[in-house]
Amino acid sequence: MNLYNTLDIASSGLAAQRKRVEILAENIANAETTRTPEGGPYQRRRVVFEGRPPREGFQIALRDAQASGVRVAEVVTDPSPPERRYLPEHPDADAEGYVAFPSFNPVEDMVDLTAAVRGYQANLAVAGAVRDMINRTIEVARG
Repeated sequence: MNLYNTLDIASSGLAAQRKRVEILAENIANAETTRTPEGGPYQRRRVVFEGRPPREGFQIALRDAQASGVRVAEVVTDPSPPERRYLPEHPDADAEGYVAFPSFNPVEDMVDLTAAVRGYQANLAVAGAVRDMINRTIEVARG
């Protein structure tokens, strides 16, 4: 594996974690959304990652043994039922006075957000280290 492959793997991690942060931020922003264009309350979404197969060279032969980075496989909707709150004055209240709110656990989403940010920072550190190695190699080659 050369330095450019390592940089490619780190950049795939950056893109995947960025998407995860976007989805988590959307979940947090819609924690109290009771009405969506599709009807009903907002439903939490989750990002599912998968290993990205190698792109070139000898690593293609090792495709089953290793991945060459990560990518977003899909964004899935949380099937949890909505939380019902008794708010008879709310415009979205049903005949019994209950309003359906998104199933939301702020602690879980904040922990996920922290993990995503740290994953992003780790990939950024790898990319920075690879960049420094490439620059030092160029300096040595110049003599």
